[in-house]
Amino acid sequence: MANSRNQTLPARFALAFLVVAWLAGSAAADEAKIRLLIIDGQNNHNWKDTTPVMKADLEQSGRFTVDVATTPAAKSSPTAWESFHPDFSRYDVVLSNYNGEPWPAPVREALEAYVSGGGGLAIIHAANNAFTDWPAYNQMIGLGWRSPKFGDRVTLDDEGKVVRTPKGEGPGSGHGPPHPFVITIREPEHPITKGMPSTWMHAKDELYHGQRGPALHMEILASAFSDKAKGGTGANEPMIWVIPFGKGRVFTTVMGHAMGNDATAMHCVGFKTVMLRGAEWAATGRVTIPIPANFPTPESVRRDDAPGK
Repeated sequence: MANSRNQTLPARFALAFLVVAWLAGSAAADEAKIRLLIIDGQNNHNWKDTTPVMKADLEQSGRFTVDVATTPAAKSSPTAWESFHPDFSRYDVVLSNYNGEPWPAPVREALEAYVSGGGGLAIIHAANNAFTDWPAYNQMIGLGWRSPKFGDRVTLDDEGKVVRTPKGEGPGSGHGPPHPFVITIREPEHPITKGMPSTWMHAKDELYHGQRGPALHMEILASAFSDKAKGGTGANEPMIWVIPFGKGRVFTTVMGHAMGNDATAMHCVGFKTVMLRGAEWAATGRVTIPIPANFPTPESVRRDDAPGK
């Protein structure tokens, strides 16, 4: 019996070694992933449904680990807000799905320091509506849902040249009825858009127009024509752009509308790809997530109908 037990010791050691190696490898794999924090809690859009959609897509890409920080509800007491103090330093990129009441000053200051120190920030759809009175935020997003008197308007001519309309002139922010529209890539060599078709059809969405802001150091990656027949402006409006802020990177897309049970725009493979690649770029300055084979064409919307969508 003693000999039998002794003969099993090497096997036990080998099994233990394999378990330790597997655990170490699993930990290393998680460590290699991009650490992303979604902030939600208030929005004029359906954040309770859209955050889970984005979280699932980010995690299923295999590139991210995702946490969620939810703010107090609207009109909460100051005491409730005292408990909201996310530690941005734990993450490589922060994704905002928030449009609501101002954050406490320490949280605003912490985000400014985080991004200027090299952190990434991703702004999705109505998150660019938030914080009109926060100067650093307006610098980070470049353009937001603002009145005509707030700042310059930026559009593109048909050749892709930037056209600036001074504050006080032209329309303010708005959109017509949601509808499918064509995305035109303006910077095909940028890591986020590299490899995408020069034009592709986005699913039914709000086509934002008349965005206003300081719009400094913007690199507009893609635009969409805002058709007057669809309640638009007759101009090429920015849809995807990036801005440096200190040592950090800020990515914005105004696509991604969802209201009630209709999250059609977020199920567009084009939107999903833009979100994933934009978040990766904001975190690292490069993009490894591929353009999927079922990416939209110039004529056809492509919807991601994976289980749970």
